[in-house]
Amino acid sequence: MQTAWRFIKRLFLWLFVLQFVYIILCKWINPPITLTQIGSLLSGNGLKRDYINADKMGVNIKLAVMASEDQLFPDHDGFDIKAIKKAMKYNERHDNKIRGGSTISQQVAKNVFLWQGRSYLRKGLEVYFTFMIEKVWGKKRILETYLNVAETGKGIFGIQAAAKTFFKKDAKNLTRGEAAMIAASLPNPKVHTVKPLSRLVARRYDDIMRQMNILQTDPDIKQLAR
Repeated sequence: MQTAWRFIKRLFLWLFVLQFVYIILCKWINPPITLTQIGSLLSGNGLKRDYINADKMGVNIKLAVMASEDQLFPDHDGFDIKAIKKAMKYNERHDNKIRGGSTISQQVAKNVFLWQGRSYLRKGLEVYFTFMIEKVWGKKRILETYLNVAETGKGIFGIQAAAKTFFKKDAKNLTRGEAAMIAASLPNPKVHTVKPLSRLVARRYDDIMRQMNILQTDPDIKQLAR
């Protein structure tokens, strides 16, 4: 019994050390593969991705995803408490619909280190990894990683692969409208598609464009988008 307990303690210690080392390494290198990408391969959707550096992404897509997914991204410490409370109230009133309140940082923590789905265990781990990447990586690296690993269609990951697939161009050359369409699809890109243009993407597109026009003058947003 004591031998088994010592083994378990050592196993957890090594797992903790390894995950901490992996977090640090991912500050400079892109994740070789994620659980979501593995799931895409196993489900038959394939894996199309092309990791690029932040300076090759262009201003428009960075501005679009902050306008669409997390307008307080430069200011929070990884969590938007107001958005979380708002999502919880909405979910209490709507049994058949789920609204998330996750920040870009939380989505990166989930996409890089964890699996999709909803459970207390995953949410608890998401809080830990969100805290760690906010402290270790910083906002620019978090945004860069988000734009490289986010699912943008069936088997498509990252905005470079999305730009190439949908618009036959590099991400840095996306127009504001094209960037807004990709951003509009992010909550559920397998259903709310860019090509063919789904009804929800078409509906969200104009609102995201308006928000981009407002946010473009914010100095913190400008600093991250350039």
